[in-house]
Amino acid sequence: MIVQVRQFTRTVTQRVGGLNESFLSRDRSLGQARLLWEIGVAGCDLRALRSRLDLDSGYLSRMLRSLEADGLVSVQPSSVDSRVRTARLTAAGLAERALLDRRSDEAAECILQPLTPGQRERLVIAMAEVQRLLVAASVQLTVTDPRDPGARSCMRAYFDELDQRFDNGFDPAASISADDAELTPPAGLFLLATLHTEPVGCGALKFHDDASVEIKRMWVSPAARGLGLGRRILAELEQQAVAGRARVLRLETNRALTEAIGMYRAAGYREVEAFNDESYAHHWFEKTVVS
Repeated sequence: MIVQVRQFTRTVTQRVGGLNESFLSRDRSLGQARLLWEIGVAGCDLRALRSRLDLDSGYLSRMLRSLEADGLVSVQPSSVDSRVRTARLTAAGLAERALLDRRSDEAAECILQPLTPGQRERLVIAMAEVQRLLVAASVQLTVTDPRDPGARSCMRAYFDELDQRFDNGFDPAASISADDAELTPPAGLFLLATLHTEPVGCGALKFHDDASVEIKRMWVSPAARGLGLGRRILAELEQQAVAGRARVLRLETNRALTEAIGMYRAAGYREVEAFNDESYAHHWFEKTVVS
C-alpha cells in the first residue's frame, strides 16, 4: 500500500506541473499560485490560510512577502479586529488569479483530452473518491477538555440539530446529564474531531463504577458527513473505553437519528431494554467489549 501511495504522488506531482519552478508557465511556484487562489476575491485572514493549507507561519510569511513584492497581495490589519491580519489581492493579483484559473482549466483539458470518454469518466470518478479519502485522512481525533472552544462549538451545533430533528425539539436541561465534569478524566472524556484545526465532530464517554461506559454526544458536522467519520469516532471511543477497563458500552438514541441507529447496529451494538429514563430516547443499545 505504501509503495502504491508513493507511486501515485510521484505521478500526480509530475503530471500537474508541481516539479516546475514556474507553475503554469508563470514566474512563481505552485505554492504561490495556490496561495493566490486561496486568498480569493474576498481576501482571507492569515490564521485561516495557515489552517487551510497546513503551512508553517514562517513559510507562509515568506510567500506573502514575495507576492507583496510583486504587487499582487496586500496584508493589512482586519477592519473588524486589529489583532487579525488579512491578505487581499490587489488589482494585479486579481488579474493574475484569473489568468491562473484559465491556464489551470487548459491544463485539466490536456489531461482529459487524450483519453476516451469512458476513461475520462473513470478518471473523474476516481479523482473524486481520492479527494474524499484524502480529506478523511486529514481529520484528527484528540481527547480534549469539553470546555475547549472547539468542543463548545460542536456541542452548540449538536444541540441545534437535535432541536430541529426531534419531534418535540430538544432541551439539554431535560436530558440525562453529561456535563463538563462528567466528560473530564477520570469521570469521562471528550473526543474532538478537527479538519485543518476546524471542529467537525465529537463524541464522549461517561465511566461508571460497574465497568460500564455510556457513549454520549456523538455528532458529525454536515460538511464532514460521508467520510466515515462517525464510525471512526465510535471506534476511537471504544478503544478509549477498553483502555479504561470498561466491559460494556451503552448508549441510547432517538428514533429520528436513523443514520446513527444504522451505524450502531453495523458496529455490533444490540438493542436492549431501557437501562435509564432518558426522556428523548426510543432505542437503547449495548455492546460487550471485554469478555
